[in-house]
Amino acid sequence: MAKTIRVATDVGGTFTDLVVFETDQETGKSVVKTAKSDTTPPNFEKGVLNVLAKGGVDVSEIDFLAHGTTVVINALTERKGVKVGLITTEGFRDTLEIARGNRPDFFNLHYAKPEPFVPRFLRREVAGRMSYKGEEMVKLDLSGLPAILDIFKAEGVEAVAISFLHSYANPTHEQAALAEVQKLWPEVSAVASHQITREWREYERTNTAVLSAYVQPAAERYLGRLADGLKQSGFDGDAYIMQSNCGVDSIEAVSRIPITMVESGPASGFWGAAELGKLIGETNVLALDIGGTTAKCSLIEDGHVKIMTDYWIERDRKSAGYPIMVPVVDLVEIGNGGGSIAWVDEHDKLHVGPQSAGASPGPAAYGRGGDKATTTDANLWLGRINRDYFCGGEVVADMAATEKALSGVAAKLGVNADEAARGIIRIANNNMVNALKLVSLNRGHDPRDFTLVAFGGGGAMHAVALGMELGVKKVVIPTGASVFSAWGMMMSDLRRDYFVTRLGNLRPGAAEGIEKTFAEGEAHARAQFAAEGIDPAKVKVLRFGKFRYQNQEHTTEVLIDGPVTEERLAAIEADFHQTYEREYTYRLKAPVEIVGIHLVASAEVGKLTMEKRASTGTPASSALKGERNVDYALEGIHKAAIYDGTRLEPGMTFAGPAIIEDPGTTVVIHPGNRVEVDGFGNIQITLAA
Repeated sequence: MAKTIRVATDVGGTFTDLVVFETDQETGKSVVKTAKSDTTPPNFEKGVLNVLAKGGVDVSEIDFLAHGTTVVINALTERKGVKVGLITTEGFRDTLEIARGNRPDFFNLHYAKPEPFVPRFLRREVAGRMSYKGEEMVKLDLSGLPAILDIFKAEGVEAVAISFLHSYANPTHEQAALAEVQKLWPEVSAVASHQITREWREYERTNTAVLSAYVQPAAERYLGRLADGLKQSGFDGDAYIMQSNCGVDSIEAVSRIPITMVESGPASGFWGAAELGKLIGETNVLALDIGGTTAKCSLIEDGHVKIMTDYWIERDRKSAGYPIMVPVVDLVEIGNGGGSIAWVDEHDKLHVGPQSAGASPGPAAYGRGGDKATTTDANLWLGRINRDYFCGGEVVADMAATEKALSGVAAKLGVNADEAARGIIRIANNNMVNALKLVSLNRGHDPRDFTLVAFGGGGAMHAVALGMELGVKKVVIPTGASVFSAWGMMMSDLRRDYFVTRLGNLRPGAAEGIEKTFAEGEAHARAQFAAEGIDPAKVKVLRFGKFRYQNQEHTTEVLIDGPVTEERLAAIEADFHQTYEREYTYRLKAPVEIVGIHLVASAEVGKLTMEKRASTGTPASSALKGERNVDYALEGIHKAAIYDGTRLEPGMTFAGPAIIEDPGTTVVIHPGNRVEVDGFGNIQITLAA
C-alpha cells in the first residue's frame, strides 16, 4: 500500500513531541500517531531520534519532516554560545554598551544595564560611512582588517559579527567586509546585520547580529548532528526547520542565520491555532500553550498571526534585556507550566513559578527525587489528574512524595494540603489570565469576541477556568493537544519575512516611491525562492506597511491589499487611523509617515490538508470510563464523569462536571459547561453563562 508519511518533532524544555501523519495515497485517509519523550540537553538530537523510535516511525520512509527546537533560546539564556568579535563603523564600538535608556527599574539608583555579549576589547572599528539615505559619505577602508582578525584569533574568537551604520539603507560596505573576513579567515563563523534585517535602529540591529553570531556555531553543530543522525537512520526526504515567524525553512538556510528560530516552538503552536480556527469557523482566537516550564499566549485576529520585530529576551521588571530584530510571533510568555514550583516568601505569600522542576527531577509525583510542590502535583492531589493513569499510564504517581511536597507548602501557610493545592491552582490560573489580558484587553481587544484555543500538556487542565474568567465565546481543545505545536508545523508554509526601512510622508506623490520599494522587495524575495528551486507560481506575497504619526517613535503595521496608487493613499491612511485607534484608544489630526515595508513571501511545501469526518451517531456514554470526585478549586468538589479521550467520536455531546483523559493530557470540564466533539476530533466547550 503506497502511503505518504509526514512527521513533525518539537523540542520543548521538558518533553520532545512527535506527530506523524500516514496518508494512504489511494483513499486519501490519514492515520495520526503521537508520542512524547524526555528532552535530552545538551544533545537535543538524541531526544528527537528517541521520540521517532518511540513512535514506531521508520525514518527511511519519511517524506516530509518539520522540526522545532529550543537550542537557540537555550544557548542565549544559559550563555552557552561562543566568543564573538564585533566589527563596526569607526566611532560606534560602544553602541552595543550604550544601548537604550529604557531601564525598567526606574527608581533603582544602582541599576546596571545588561552586560553586552561582546566585551569592549573585542569590539573593533573600521573607517567608512553611509548616510541614512544609503549614500557613501566616507569610503570603506579594510586595511586594518587583517590585524583585527589576528587579535580575534589570539583571543579565541569563534564567530564574527559585522554591523555598520546605516547598512539597512545600503549594505555594500557590510558585504565587502564580510567577503574579506571569509577570505582571510574561512574557518570562522561570520554574519553581517544586513543578512538578518534591513530595518533601522542601530543598537537593535547590532545586537541581533552579535546574538546570531553567538549561537551560530552551536546551531550549526546541532543541525548538522540532527541531519547526520537522520541520514544514518535512512532519511532522504525533505527536512525543514520551524522559524519564529510561523513558517518553515531549509536546514541550509537556517544554519546561515540561526537566530531566526529563537522562538520556533511557540510559533508553530500559534500558527496551528490560526489554521485550526479557520477550519472550525473561528478566525478570532486567543491561543494558549501551557507546557512543562512556561505558558505562552498570542492573539489571532481574522486568521492572521501578528508578527513583530520588537522582540526582547530576558526583559523583566529589573532588566531591560536584549533586543533581537527578527520576525517573531507576537506573544507573551510567563514562567507558569506543569512543572512550575510553588513557594512561600518571607511575607507568607504563596507564589507559583517562574522556577520549574523541569524534566528531571520533575514534579514530586514523578518519583524521581523531586521534593518541591508543582502545578502538576496540585492537579493530581485534587483529583483533576487520574493518579491511576498518570502520564497516560506510563508513570506510577508517587502520592506519598506529592503529599509531602504539598504539606511543606501548607505548613508555611498554616493550612492543610487540600487548601494549599487549591491555592496553587488559583494562583497559576491568575498568572495565566493576566498574560492573556496583556495580548487582548491591553491592546484594545474584547476577549468576549474570541475563542480560546488551549494546547500543550497543561493547557486543557486550566483552559475552562481561564475562559470563564475572561468571558470568551467558547474553549476549544485541539485533537492531539499535548503535541499541538508539532501539529502546527504540518500546517506551515515555507516562509520568509522581509523588512525594509523607507522614510517618507504619506501625501500626494508618495505612491510611486512606495510601490517601487514593494516591487523591489518582491523581486528579491521571488529570486531567492527561485534560486532554491521553488516554482514561482507557488510563491505568494503579502504586503504590510509600517506607519506612524509624524515625529512619533514607533509604528503600527497595516495590511496593504494590492498595488499602491495615488487613488489608494487615502484608504491606506484611513486604515492606519483605524488600526492605531483600536490599539491606543485615540487618533491624532497629524500627518502620517511611512517608515518601512514588511513583505511576507510563502510557498507550500507538503502542507497538510485536514478532512472533516461525519458524526457516527454513537452516544458519548460509550466512551465513559467511570466517575470520581474532583476538586474544582472555586466550584468545590463534584462527582465528575470520566471519559476516555481516545474513544470520543465526532458528534458526541455531554455536560460537565466531567474529565476527559487521553495519554497526553487531561481536559477539565467545569460544572454547567457543554461539550461537543467536532468533525476534526476537537473538543469544543461552550461555557456556562
